[in-house]
Amino acid sequence: MFEDVRPSPNIWHHPQVYEIENRAFDRAGAVTSLIESLAPWAGRDVLDIGCGTGFHLPLFAGSARSVAGVEPHPDLAAIARRRVRRLSNVTVLDGSATALPLPDASVDVMHARWAYFFGPGCEPGLGELDRVMRPGGKALVIDNDPTRSTFGGWFRRGYPDVDPDVVAGFWQDQGWERHPIETAWTFDSREDLEAVVRIEFTAEVAEEVLAGHQGTDMDYAVNVWSRGY
Repeated sequence: MFEDVRPSPNIWHHPQVYEIENRAFDRAGAVTSLIESLAPWAGRDVLDIGCGTGFHLPLFAGSARSVAGVEPHPDLAAIARRRVRRLSNVTVLDGSATALPLPDASVDVMHARWAYFFGPGCEPGLGELDRVMRPGGKALVIDNDPTRSTFGGWFRRGYPDVDPDVVAGFWQDQGWERHPIETAWTFDSREDLEAVVRIEFTAEVAEEVLAGHQGTDMDYAVNVWSRGY
């Protein structure tokens, strides 16, 4: 375990439920299409920071030259290695955003998705990113947009300390470009939706938002932040 890592309250303790959440997010592929248009990875070297159980590694492996998943939690890294054991161009490495186990100028495309709440405080990780990115590469960060959508309203209720204006200002000051996009959560059952909501929020907030929402789907908005190198 890496001492400087902020523990994730969801996937670290509930990887099986988080797998359900990953499958429910963006089934129509809007986010995937956007990030591939911003940073095509075919034939390139890809880095997934905070890869967790490796859910997104096969996506990149389909056409990338190489894919490195970096994960600080050993149990999650072990699951990721099992997931990609038959993919010869994928490696899962123990590491953190502030100590990437990669050579200088070795990455063409970086992907980070909800690895932690991005914003002020991420500067050490961004410094490491500057080190490993190749000239001409592109970095992508996918984060919640609390200003829009049903889920955004839930996020504001659950995490009132996250100021979306401060977060947006941070990325813009660091030279990143914002790409807002609308997508959805689409669950196979109400039971699945409720299980995911209960790992994302405190018990009090989870019960409040579930009581006011019917069905198994909801609208969801994210920001994709990109930066060229």
